[in-house]
Amino acid sequence: MIIFWLVLLIIAIVIEVLTMGLTSIWFAGGALAAILLALLNAPIWLQIILFFGVSLLLLFFTRPIAVKYFNKDRVRTNVESLVGRQAIVTSEIDNLQGIGQVTVGSQEWSARSLDDKQRIAVGSVVVVVSISGVKLIVRPDEQMQDKGPAPSPVPEPMSVSQMEEMESEEMESPKPEQ
Repeated sequence: MIIFWLVLLIIAIVIEVLTMGLTSIWFAGGALAAILLALLNAPIWLQIILFFGVSLLLLFFTRPIAVKYFNKDRVRTNVESLVGRQAIVTSEIDNLQGIGQVTVGSQEWSARSLDDKQRIAVGSVVVVVSISGVKLIVRPDEQMQDKGPAPSPVPEPMSVSQMEEMESEEMESPKPEQ
């Protein structure tokens, strides 16, 4: 069994070296623990249990720390880099009508408001919150709130009877002569 665990240890290390993705190093630790038990002539079932136990413990308790440590210098690229950046609204954003565009740097993007009930006027400064497909999800930038046009709320939808009533009122009111 020592040879089996040694081969498993070497395979796990080789896979880890080739991928550098923190995928199999945990099993190398489990194989090392199983080798120690095999050297003590422990039963095979105990070696297997220790292999899986140590591998899973290493995976669950050290992987988050290792991922954070190894990925700290990772540079966000492409679309990921847009999240958190400021953008300028170039076409009014209205989720109800499904319209809106922003410019981030020198790139033009379709955009939608984070709040469905909020229109965002042209010229407003917004912050990119997330990306959904090919659309940027944005919210008004609180720091720039006083420096741009105020976002206008989306009007509540009207029923047919309300529209008819409004039309009749318009017809009844006198129109100025031209």
